[in-house]
Amino acid sequence: MGIFSFFKSKPDKFLYELEQQARITEKGVYYLLEYVKSPSAEAAAKVKEAEEDADEERRILIDELNRTFITPIDREDIFALSRTIDDVLDYAYTTVDEMQILGVKPNQYIERMVSLLYDSAKELRLAVERMKKHPSVASEHAMRAKAMENRIERVYREAISELFSGPEDVHHVVEMLKYREVYRHLSNAADRGDEAANVIADVVVKTT
Repeated sequence: MGIFSFFKSKPDKFLYELEQQARITEKGVYYLLEYVKSPSAEAAAKVKEAEEDADEERRILIDELNRTFITPIDREDIFALSRTIDDVLDYAYTTVDEMQILGVKPNQYIERMVSLLYDSAKELRLAVERMKKHPSVASEHAMRAKAMENRIERVYREAISELFSGPEDVHHVVEMLKYREVYRHLSNAADRGDEAANVIADVVVKTT
């Protein structure tokens, strides 16, 4: 039985939970973008709330996965896609957390990376939503998410290059280390988005 016949005959509980995760992740990264544009405790709290909501959706999905023998797509793919989407939002939250703990103020590089990360999260959400009825379109959105990761990495390298262009004193070195930590969180978030896009592309190949 093909994937689409299965979807017609069985509840779409796994796809539903993946879609919920992707939507919450997009929302959480949007709140991160709000934070880096205008840092506030309220914006930070929204990112944290989204991260907690996404964790709950993932717990539900894993519980369903553990109690279901037959799944519409490979169990490993469901688990991997859920994990990687969740990781994107986890890194979004830890970015805010690190910025608050380290006293890092947003700069042009952070804002550019977060803006691109939001675009990536949106493409991932669209890809997951279209996996069922329009797998080729889902694949296109996955490729766009991967393109965002490449753009984020270019900004990351640019930011690191500027950061280490010439430390002036100990204080400057400390600031460099703080910003490098935040840049790494955003780079890691982009990497996880890229991995999620790879899983989606693999699912499309397996099921069409």
